[in-house]
Amino acid sequence: MTAESLSPPEAAEETEPTPLRMRHALGAFASGVTVVTGVGRDGVPVGFACQSFASVSLEPALVLFCADHRGRAWPRIRESGRFAVNILAAEQTDLCGRFGSGKGRKYEGLRWELSRWGTPSLPGVLTRVHADVHEVHTAGDHDVVVGRVLALETVTDRQPMLFFRGGFGVESPTAAVTAPDLWGWGDHWG
Repeated sequence: MTAESLSPPEAAEETEPTPLRMRHALGAFASGVTVVTGVGRDGVPVGFACQSFASVSLEPALVLFCADHRGRAWPRIRESGRFAVNILAAEQTDLCGRFGSGKGRKYEGLRWELSRWGTPSLPGVLTRVHADVHEVHTAGDHDVVVGRVLALETVTDRQPMLFFRGGFGVESPTAAVTAPDLWGWGDHWG
């Protein structure tokens, strides 16, 4: 293959990485949705919706999530040193909205249980990952949190919740269910 046989690159819009442009451009990356839960040192359960979650290592078993410094739940989870990642199923937009908003009570009227690891387990999720805070790295306005996995729970076998271009699902941009106004980028998940 020669340089002449290569097709020219597609035309692309190139702009400065403003916060609004970052949201728009990176919204093209479909991600799963989780709720990170924990219990503050005062014994009060806390949690927040989180798209920035990934596996880091199989041995040792490590995961990561990113949390906004300005969030209310993450600092309390950090103090306690332990968390659970509840991976949401496609139809759990109610849980996403509840934990994605800085308004209202997250656990009020919700049937949940305290796991044997001392973290809130949310009902009907796909999987739960229970972990200790292993390392925290400051990165801009967020913390990159690496957790050492203590246990994994497979709860149900349904379709995952996906977030894509500001809505749930990836069938088409117009078919996606728009995310509730109560949660999202401006609500400072974490």
